[in-house]
Amino acid sequence: MAEDIKSPIFPESVFEGTLSNWVKKEGETFKQDDVLAEIETDKVVIEVTAPSDGTIEKILIPEGTTIKSSEVIGNFTKGTKTSAPKPAPKENIKTSKPSNKKDQSESKPISEEPLSKGFRMGPAAKKLLNEKDLSIESIETTSKKGVVTKADILKAPDKKPQKPVAQDDSISTTRSERVPMTRLRSVVANRLLESQTQTASLTTFNEVDLFEVKNLRAKYKDVFEQKFGVKLGFMGMFLKASSIALQEMPIVNASIDGEDILYHGYQDIGVAVSTDRGLVVPVIRDVQDLSIAEIELSLVEYSTKAREGKLSIEEMTGGTFTISNGGVFGSLLSTPILNPPQSAILGMHKIQDRPVVVNGEIQIRPMMYLALTYDHRLLDGKDAVSFLVKIKESLESPESMMLGV
Repeated sequence: MAEDIKSPIFPESVFEGTLSNWVKKEGETFKQDDVLAEIETDKVVIEVTAPSDGTIEKILIPEGTTIKSSEVIGNFTKGTKTSAPKPAPKENIKTSKPSNKKDQSESKPISEEPLSKGFRMGPAAKKLLNEKDLSIESIETTSKKGVVTKADILKAPDKKPQKPVAQDDSISTTRSERVPMTRLRSVVANRLLESQTQTASLTTFNEVDLFEVKNLRAKYKDVFEQKFGVKLGFMGMFLKASSIALQEMPIVNASIDGEDILYHGYQDIGVAVSTDRGLVVPVIRDVQDLSIAEIELSLVEYSTKAREGKLSIEEMTGGTFTISNGGVFGSLLSTPILNPPQSAILGMHKIQDRPVVVNGEIQIRPMMYLALTYDHRLLDGKDAVSFLVKIKESLESPESMMLGV
């Protein structure tokens, strides 16, 4: 008797998702806890796992369909099917050479059929295939199950560039491709637009001299890594400096709730991480109580989860402040966008050696531009500038963070 395959119960903040990939196909057997399908939400990819051993009987919801929590998406039968192989058709059991081409094609073994008919791939591989503008038929996979990986796509030769031709309607149609947004990209786009229209965003800038921070890292990086098993990076110090500034200026850590101001007695700081699926923001909880080593360990854990698509909903909600590091991509200056209901976001940028005046002398120092975008409905310009200056002071005298002064 066939039993239902249902989508998992979504968390409260997730209302729907897109069935992005059927990992198992109709007729395929599986073991308990095997992944049967993947559902892409605006935050994470949720896996549909098998409740027991069985066989996929019927796929009811095709890939690309929007589904709700606990919705029936297919049927399966418990246990593993074992059926005798079907006898080959009589026309294929011939001792003489086939008399025509039609017979030859009919007598081909199954393994010689185009592999594209059995191809499967996850969301990351699909995205890369679209970005490289390749057809599925051009991909060779080493998987016996016909699973196309990112490595298979990267090995495929790129299309040769076409010669420019005169533009007209027919050419425009054939040279363009319409690809639906992923759910994550679509939701992020809508929220960024809402942020621009529902907040009074303003950005203030400053620059920080990281000479002392770099010296501190150079002096302690080896012993730090040996003791804590993680590298001493810049981000840990920026989070600690931000936490100190947030404690001294709680209005920056607050948010607007209707006609009230909601002050948070903790610093849950989100860190923007770029992944194949788009930008995600895991939240490091209670940064005010963490050492720099504990912050760095959390950063490594969440970054790994983000890139593997394993972050939970809880790990990406409830932040009171956000840090975005465009410097890892070479950005020299930018204006980050608020993440409502938060009232401020700090933008880090590329470290660049520049001439600056130090004690009346021109020196070459490792400088970084800082940007603070804030909601002017809650923060005045004085508040934002003072907050950014406090971060600058902590980073230019990093020993003050260690001593708590």
